[in-house]
Amino acid sequence: MTRMEIRSSASLASVFALRMLGLFLILPVFSVHAKAMPGGANATLIGLALGIYGLTQAFGQIPFGMASDKYGRKRIIIIGLILFALGSFIAAAATNIVWVIVGRAVQGSGAISAAVTALIADSTREEHRTKAMAMVGGSIGLTFAGSLVAAPLLYSLIGMSGMFVLIGVLSLSAILVVAFVVPAAPSLPPQRVAFREVLLNPELMRLNFGVFALHMAQMAMFVVVPTALVQYMQMPLPEHWKIYLPVVLLSFVLMLPPVFIGEKRGAMKQVFIGAVGLLLLVQIGMWAVLSRSAEHGFWLVLLLLVFFIAFNILEASQPSLVSRFAPPGGRGTALGVYNTLMSLGLFCGGALGGYLTQHSGPSSVFIFGAVLTFVWLIIASNMKNLPRRGAAQRAVAV
Repeated sequence: MTRMEIRSSASLASVFALRMLGLFLILPVFSVHAKAMPGGANATLIGLALGIYGLTQAFGQIPFGMASDKYGRKRIIIIGLILFALGSFIAAAATNIVWVIVGRAVQGSGAISAAVTALIADSTREEHRTKAMAMVGGSIGLTFAGSLVAAPLLYSLIGMSGMFVLIGVLSLSAILVVAFVVPAAPSLPPQRVAFREVLLNPELMRLNFGVFALHMAQMAMFVVVPTALVQYMQMPLPEHWKIYLPVVLLSFVLMLPPVFIGEKRGAMKQVFIGAVGLLLLVQIGMWAVLSRSAEHGFWLVLLLLVFFIAFNILEASQPSLVSRFAPPGGRGTALGVYNTLMSLGLFCGGALGGYLTQHSGPSSVFIFGAVLTFVWLIIASNMKNLPRRGAAQRAVAV
C-alpha cells in the first residue's frame, strides 16, 4: 500500500471506530445506570435506549450512501458526525430515560458507515482494498474490547453524562480528521446507476444477507456470553475484559495470513466460505458447552477466539467484496444497503437473543445461530470468485 492509501485507510478506520464506540461504550454499564433514572425501571425502555441506535442507523444508511454518491463522501461524513455529536449531547443532558432514547436515536441517524467505507474503496486500489477494510474490521473488534475495559472506569470517573459528552467531543474532533487528515479521493466519472440495479445484484444480495446473518448472530451471542463467563469461569463482569482483549488482539493477528494469501492467490471465495464454516462450528460448539452442566471454561475461551477470527475475516472481506462487485457510480448506494442490513442484524440479534434466552434458554440462541449460519453457508457457496490480487491492474498496465 502507498503512504496515501495507508493514511486514508487508517484515518477513516478511526472515524468508523468512533461510530461503533457510540454503540459499545455504554453496553456494560447503561442497564445498571438507567435504573436510577425516571422511567429506568421499565426494562423495555432500557432495551429501546440500547437498540434504537442500530435502528436509526438502519434507516439512514441508504440515504446517506446515495447522497455520498451524489454530493461527495467527505461532506456527508461530516454531516453524519455533527448529528452523532448532537445526539450525544442530548443524551448527556437527559434527565429521564425517554430523553436518552431521543439522544440515542439522533446519534444513530448520523449513519456514516456507507460513506466511510465507500471513501476507503475510492481511495485504495482493488488489490489492497481488503487490507484497508481489515483496518476497519480490526477497529470494530478493538473498539468492542476496549469499551469493555474502559466503560466501568469511565463511568466511575465521569458518570454516564460525562461518557456521552466525551463521545460527542470525540465526534467533533473526528470532523477535523475528515477535513484535514483524510486525503481527497480521486474523482470518478459521474455515472447514473439505478437503485434497482444495486439492490437486485445477485452477488450483492448474497453479501447483504451475509452481513445481516453475521451481526444478528454476533449480537444474539453476546446476550448469552457474559453470563456464561460468569457461570463457567466464575469471572465477575468487570473482569471480562481480561478474556475479550487478548482474544480480540490474537484473533486479529491470526486472521491476517488467510486474508492476504487468499487475495494473492485468487482464493478469497475459499477463505470467505471457510470463515462462514468456522462461524457455524462456533455456534455448534457453544450449544454443546451450554447444554452440559460441567464447567468448560477453556472451550468457551477457545470458541470465542475462533469466533473472532472468523468475524474479523468476514468483517474485512465483505465490504471489500461489495465495493468490487458494485458499479463504481453506485458504490455508496451498495454500501448503504449493506450497512442497513448490518444495522438491522444488530437490532434483530439483540431483540431475538433476549427473547430466546428468556423463553427457551440460552442454548437455543446457538441453535438458531447454527441454522442461520448454515443457510448463509449454502447461499455463499455459489458466490463468484475474484481474480488474483492485482490481476486487473496488471492487465490494464499491459
